[in-house]
Amino acid sequence: MNKLIVLTAPSGAGKTTIARHLLQTIPALAFSVSATTRSRRVYETDGRDYYFLTVEQFQESIAADAFVEWEEVYPNQFYGTLKREIERLWAARQHILFDIDVEGALSIKRQYPEQTLVIFVKPPTPEVLFERLRQRNTESADSLRQRITKAIKELTYEDKCDVILINDVLEFALQEAERTVRRFLEMPA
Repeated sequence: MNKLIVLTAPSGAGKTTIARHLLQTIPALAFSVSATTRSRRVYETDGRDYYFLTVEQFQESIAADAFVEWEEVYPNQFYGTLKREIERLWAARQHILFDIDVEGALSIKRQYPEQTLVIFVKPPTPEVLFERLRQRNTESADSLRQRITKAIKELTYEDKCDVILINDVLEFALQEAERTVRRFLEMPA
């Protein structure tokens, strides 16, 4: 059975770092590349980090029912998982790893309840999370405020997820994430 592992967390909690570790240590996993309308950062590559779409392209894809899940995370800033991405990875006989926001995670769980494991990556404290976001230096003051407001809301979703993984000491969080995913995939450690 094809399985879906969904890492979700507020921005800055460490889900992308954990996702990279899982992809390096569990060859049966493949990364689901999300689509977004947000601006590409200098270190990002279209098709590897995200599928970068215009707002118009994204809205056309919504109208064409091309998404498994999507959300307007901030005004005119859409994120979503294209159906063709899941089909592509399942055709390659891979289990799929997602690094997405909580609303998208819960949407995937609703559509594939038996095949999906949702892991909520939780920072040790909200203050640590907010400081991580500030230290990134990738946001304008307004954008940072939006992310912090959204993070406060997202922290209330942990009880809706299958597993809560506290990312306090990264080394331990990586080990626990790997153990949890291997158990779900029924693979030896």
